[in-house]
Amino acid sequence: MKTNPQIVIIGSALSGNKGAAAMLESAVQTLSERYADPKFTLLSMYPAEDRLQNPYKNLDIVDASPLMLGVGINSWALVHRVLPFARNVIHENSPAVRALKGADILLDQGGITFVDGREKFLLYNVASILPAINLGVPVVKCAQALGSFHNPINKWAAKTYLPKMAAIVSRGAVTHEYLAGLNLRNVTEGADYAFLLDVTEDDKKSAEAKFDVKFFAKGKVVGVSPSVVMRKKVDAAGGSYVREIVEFIDYVTAKGQKVALIPHSVRTGTDKTHNNDLPLCQEVYAKLAHKDKVLFVEQELGSQELRYIIGRCDLFVASRFHAMISSLAMGVPTLVIGWSHKYKEVLDMFGLSKWAFGQDKLTQEYLRTQFDTLDAEADEVQRKITTALPEVKKKAYRQVDVIVDVIEARGK
Repeated sequence: MKTNPQIVIIGSALSGNKGAAAMLESAVQTLSERYADPKFTLLSMYPAEDRLQNPYKNLDIVDASPLMLGVGINSWALVHRVLPFARNVIHENSPAVRALKGADILLDQGGITFVDGREKFLLYNVASILPAINLGVPVVKCAQALGSFHNPINKWAAKTYLPKMAAIVSRGAVTHEYLAGLNLRNVTEGADYAFLLDVTEDDKKSAEAKFDVKFFAKGKVVGVSPSVVMRKKVDAAGGSYVREIVEFIDYVTAKGQKVALIPHSVRTGTDKTHNNDLPLCQEVYAKLAHKDKVLFVEQELGSQELRYIIGRCDLFVASRFHAMISSLAMGVPTLVIGWSHKYKEVLDMFGLSKWAFGQDKLTQEYLRTQFDTLDAEADEVQRKITTALPEVKKKAYRQVDVIVDVIEARGK
């Protein structure tokens, strides 16, 4: 077995979306358990921010911001393939190509790729894996949502590039069915990598130093994790996502319950809303009627710290996908306001898909009715979560075995 495999990762990050951080850190944790001295390189969309937050001595951060990835890295990789005499110069000028050329594997941790209706992201989906393909590096698409594949452009891209993957891990039954429709033979059924994220005692102590833990001591606490993605979809349809969330939180606090307002995707030092729910949550918090009953986590925390805080909640309402993953991983009954099959296929693993609905049903009447029903059935929902969770984690761990198999095959 290899002692120090070189593992390159793309599609995740330490900063911004803490779901991406949870997937990245789960990979570092689990593969560091399987190998004595693995070396990781993150091709990062936010290299400066990720370097500041990097706690891992065996993880290097390389610039793969959109322009660098789309033009620089892809161009260098293509030239590397067709002009062998230029390779030394390329290695000197492109840290990303240098890392990829020495890699045993590329892990693509894009949470949702090659999906109908998201064609504007299709170029990035291809650009993320094309350099490795050109350099002959095996690619494993870690558990993620893919499909459907009805749009001609998306279907062409999927049928062109997905068969080139060394392995694809589906994140649920819906994705698995979509991939089966392409007659792919490189697919393993799994579950989200972030289910394997380990929360240590140090993580708990670090989190408790950043908020008033006494908030959770008495009374029921409802966690709420809004999403700028959902806001765009609701507002584009003529609604007001902020108004709905504000009125819902006011409803919960008026009942005598408390609320933890938790942005699960945060980029500090910027007002940009891509992968950043903090400005949205600040807007929500400013309009609340009972701020004394609300704990607003108004800072960027690590993925483990966030998971610990979410686990302290009695109920959870999520629009962020990986906030849902954390609440399920911590056994918290969860209501989901989602926009993609990626939510349902995860809840299906727990027999809880009835607790997810789309933006088309987002009204106060429906939201409150669903929440009150969840509150009343919380014990039964929690029992289902704790019963199903071991098997879900076992499914998530399948991708670790898949990754190890690809790395070991590379060495033969």
